[in-house]
Amino acid sequence: MTQLESDNACILNVIKKKIKQRTLALKELDNQHVSSSEQFDKLRLTKELEPLQIAWDGYTSTKQTLLETVNLLSDPDPIMRSLAASEQSTLLSKLTSDLTNFTQLLIPKSKTYLHSALMELKAGVGGDEASLFVSDLLRLYGRFGEARGWQVLVIAKEDNEGGRGVKNAVLEIKGQGSYDALQWESGVHRVQRVPETEKGGRVHTSTAAVVVLPMVEEPLNNSPASEQLYNPKDVKIEVMRARGAGGQVGNVGLTGLEPSVMKLFEAQSAVRLTHIPTGITVSMQDERSQHRNRDKAFQILSARLLHKKLEEEMLERRSVRRALIRKADRSEKVRTYNWAQGRVTDHRINLTVNNLSDVMEGDGLGHFIHALANHHSTQVLESLLAGMSTVA
Repeated sequence: MTQLESDNACILNVIKKKIKQRTLALKELDNQHVSSSEQFDKLRLTKELEPLQIAWDGYTSTKQTLLETVNLLSDPDPIMRSLAASEQSTLLSKLTSDLTNFTQLLIPKSKTYLHSALMELKAGVGGDEASLFVSDLLRLYGRFGEARGWQVLVIAKEDNEGGRGVKNAVLEIKGQGSYDALQWESGVHRVQRVPETEKGGRVHTSTAAVVVLPMVEEPLNNSPASEQLYNPKDVKIEVMRARGAGGQVGNVGLTGLEPSVMKLFEAQSAVRLTHIPTGITVSMQDERSQHRNRDKAFQILSARLLHKKLEEEMLERRSVRRALIRKADRSEKVRTYNWAQGRVTDHRINLTVNNLSDVMEGDGLGHFIHALANHHSTQVLESLLAGMSTVA
């Protein structure tokens, strides 16, 4: 019991301060000297915290029952001791469940909980080995998504010259909650292994960059982040012939052209979009159809704009609340995959899993995602506690 509360000290401190806030607000509702607007604010606060109060009352009641059960563990009757031990186990499980419920009550639901994920992967330092590592990561994320019943689709891919690996790719993982689960994968991933072409047996270090974006789908009416992300007039559309052996043939801007003129450019299948206010550019040429390339390009543009908007909102909240949440810089490595030692280490939370094959097959990735989500929740709770420092 003591260990359980020690491990969850942060969340319990937040709960106690929230309950004290509600108790003070209830007392002030009877104060005739409080203005009507202040009374309204106090009433709203008490209603908002009512579910938390109910959960806290249940927790304290279970805790009291558990403390009473402890005395029975030393009862001279062996049957009574056995019953007390069984009851103690049940009550501890109930308290653990209550603590999980507290976290859900305290931390607001993510704005992106309905969103699917777009993952952009790009080979970094390391030549062919970096491209081969991108191929490994593509397979890893694909298997992870499929195991959870999500739809996985590679919507853009550029193979490395000579067919050794993938230079860059865009992976679409459709399924509610896939973005919130995979968002922690953004950053630079590092692999340490001996290449097949290395005759001296030396370990080479290569990198791959991963960017995870919330995928914007139509309609977005059910999403908290569904407001219009851009004005169509702010997007410059260019079409060109897909890049081939002879290189890019030419391009033409479509701003202001009549629909009848558009037909003149049906042979031009590649599409490039530029969002003028932000300078964000998206190019797509994987499909033979210009319309399909255009649709994919707009989908990726929307995802990047939504990601930018959410990051800006997070930074604003951080400055206002002095939040302790830190976003990993994409220039820093977030995870290392060491083939020789068979381990994977996440540097953000200093977590090592000594089963590289399990991680690369997709099964072991859940260890990191769960741990990173818990780490994020802890930081949010610490931020809440810091913001409530004025409540004694």
